[in-house]
Amino acid sequence: MRSRNCYFALKRVTPLSDRQNTNKLDVDSNLLYFAYRTRLYGLSELRNYPKYLYLQVKVMLYLGIDIGKNTHVASLIDESAKSLFKAFSFSNTTDGATSLIDKLSFHAKSVSEVEIGMEATGHYWLSAYSFLVECGYVVHVLNPIQTDGWRKGVEIRNRKTDAIDSVLIAELIRYGNFVETSLADENTMSLRNLSRFRNYLVSSISDLKRKVICVLDQVFPEYQSVFSNIFGETSKELLLHFQTADDFNNITAEQLKNALENISFKGFAKNKLSKISELAANSFGLSFCRDSFSLQLKLLIEQIKFIEAQVDDVESEIKQILIKINSPITSIPGVGSVNAAVILGEIGDINRFSNPSKLAAYAGIDATVNQSGEFKSQNGKMSKRGSPYLRKALFQAALIAAFHDPTFSAFYQKKRSEGKHHLTAVGAVARKLCNIIHAVLISNSPYRIQ
Repeated sequence: MRSRNCYFALKRVTPLSDRQNTNKLDVDSNLLYFAYRTRLYGLSELRNYPKYLYLQVKVMLYLGIDIGKNTHVASLIDESAKSLFKAFSFSNTTDGATSLIDKLSFHAKSVSEVEIGMEATGHYWLSAYSFLVECGYVVHVLNPIQTDGWRKGVEIRNRKTDAIDSVLIAELIRYGNFVETSLADENTMSLRNLSRFRNYLVSSISDLKRKVICVLDQVFPEYQSVFSNIFGETSKELLLHFQTADDFNNITAEQLKNALENISFKGFAKNKLSKISELAANSFGLSFCRDSFSLQLKLLIEQIKFIEAQVDDVESEIKQILIKINSPITSIPGVGSVNAAVILGEIGDINRFSNPSKLAAYAGIDATVNQSGEFKSQNGKMSKRGSPYLRKALFQAALIAAFHDPTFSAFYQKKRSEGKHHLTAVGAVARKLCNIIHAVLISNSPYRIQ
């Protein structure tokens, strides 16, 4: 009688052929069959298989977890894809995760006998991942695109449930042909969190500015002609005190003093107020509901100023982390502290990209390939399948470098002279930046013009 979770397995001495490598899962299944015969008939059976060597190995179990917001679903299979339990639901709590461990312990004596796979679904996977790693399990975090591709290959009935997904994840881990999502260190993850939060804050400010313009168009459409940027410090301070045409047309000395108190360029502000008052006298703005529009405009400006202060705090924290990391990436043209934080946070460990082409693909700025028979498309569009944050940062850096750095500017102009569109030329500069970023981070040395 053999011990629990232990086979007499066989290790191949001679290398596998190309065909066998292609069907390695089938070869592994044959090895288990040979091991079964060896257990039944003894070591004499090995004389019939001289290409194999006898040894003892453990049976591995594979757990797939389909991640949800409040509840996760897990399924366990063995090396032969036999289901040991299926669709075990547990809550996203300590008690729920503990119930999963208890369920696993019934099938596996030690954590080394189990490999766990889960998708990087939003932020919901982090708690379960952290708990399982602390318990000593090997956990593979997968990109949902990989599991979706695996599903299309094996699920011909186009079914999709939590139970089916958990089994598919377990089978993908068992098969082994997957690319694991790289997890960053604390500083890198902090940069990713802060840069993404900054992006959210900036997007919020943009939404608020559009609402300000909408309100101004209704109550005082002439106001925007006075300032080149109505969201400059002087303009925002004035709008905090005066919102409608009537407000600007009836400014008292006390109101003027209060309005100018927090404005640095008081002479400039007085000149602008004079022009605004002239326009206010014949404004085409609404003459009703002024109080509601006035309050709305004031509150919108206050929100913008508050969030802008938050952006400054986030950028200050980003700079402190960059000082700790001491990365040479900011020596690259177009890459300031904000772009550096995005690029470093999204890339994580640069060593997982063996060449710049893989980094470009991760950013989604690689060209799509469309080829069939003798046909090959000559107009491969940008794939845009990678990190949108990294792609945006690369394009922002490329726009700066293309017009402020001699080397990149010459490359940009060369592409334009070939008849390329402006955005296509900027995309080419971004692709060139990928090569330089990869080289700088791999060598950990500052950028130098070659």
